[in-house]
Amino acid sequence: MTGTRVPAASAASTSTDATVRQLWTRSRGLLLAAVILLVAGSALAATRSGDQHGRLDPRSADRYGSRAVAELLKAQGVSTRVATTLDDATRATGPDTTLLVTAPDLLTTSHQHRLHDAAAQSGGRTVLLAPGAPSLPVLAPGVHEEGSSSVGNRQPDCSLPLAARAGSADTGGVRYVAPGRADEACYPAVGLPTLLRIPAPAQGDTVLLGAPDILYNHRLDKQGNASLALQLLGSRPHLVWYLPSLGDVSATDGGDRSFFDLVPSGWLWATLQLMLAAVLAAVWRARRLGPLVTEHLPVAVRASETTEGRARLYRRANARDRASDALRSATRTRLAALLGVPAVSAHTPELLVPAVSARIPSAERDLHVLLFGPAPADDAALVRLADELDALEREVRTS
Repeated sequence: MTGTRVPAASAASTSTDATVRQLWTRSRGLLLAAVILLVAGSALAATRSGDQHGRLDPRSADRYGSRAVAELLKAQGVSTRVATTLDDATRATGPDTTLLVTAPDLLTTSHQHRLHDAAAQSGGRTVLLAPGAPSLPVLAPGVHEEGSSSVGNRQPDCSLPLAARAGSADTGGVRYVAPGRADEACYPAVGLPTLLRIPAPAQGDTVLLGAPDILYNHRLDKQGNASLALQLLGSRPHLVWYLPSLGDVSATDGGDRSFFDLVPSGWLWATLQLMLAAVLAAVWRARRLGPLVTEHLPVAVRASETTEGRARLYRRANARDRASDALRSATRTRLAALLGVPAVSAHTPELLVPAVSARIPSAERDLHVLLFGPAPADDAALVRLADELDALEREVRTS
């Protein structure tokens, strides 16, 4: 069992460890898919980030910026001031000021109350872009959201002067339910208004606009968008353009909103899609592609090399018990075939030992210990056991 030392080349050729080439062959498909996904995601992010850069920013000339309407307001003598904190926005309110809130739903409940109190007492105009359920109860009490609609060319269909003068415009988005305000509810979509004016004390008012599309640079020259935007934002000599930002020091109060409320819905959907893709990839890699088939080995290995390799593994692990079990089991199987003992009874002492004794009655050795005995105490005893098993099998064959 100790054998002779096998050359390094033979040991390398019989190794079952995966080579670098095999690992590359197995993993290149997944790596290629990951690279394609990364490149596609980067390209999509770069493309969309370019289109959405400076969204609703009066200083941005990009597609979704609002510099065009700011320039038109400037030509009419209306000054535009950008505010990125709630303190700046509330301090600038007054009877001669229009306050435009670009993302009211992003404000916390405490911010909404502060903004509502300041706007209600200012006597000026407050324009809210696409306010929904998160902000309507505080910023526009009594008004409710009733779903949304696509943005399209719609007629005012109301008696509000600014809407009547503007005519058709690209409106839509959030639809509102406001009982008792039918005369100031304009641009209906599926029967509900997408622009709503709510009077406030001291000659002030609040205007809800269901979609901000009329303020985008690329839509300002369509229909009556420019007229409607100028009348909404140019009724007072000063305009405060409030862009909520994470740099607002007063934003430390998170209100009742959790972290997941602040994550854009697109990121949540993307995460779910990636998780689904990972599960599908795991199922694809783990499932069986059919029954097992016999294939030719890429390298022919001699039986002696396999035996020597297995013997070295047993010796390295000092597994004399496993080695002796393997020797005895193989010998019992061959003896049973020679003696006519059923294969299922080859490892049953009560059937195999009497059959061997009957074939070679003059045997002086203890057959039970030889075929079913304990493990050898050392390597020398293991070698003696192997020799005795070989001798026993030869006697049975020649008898």
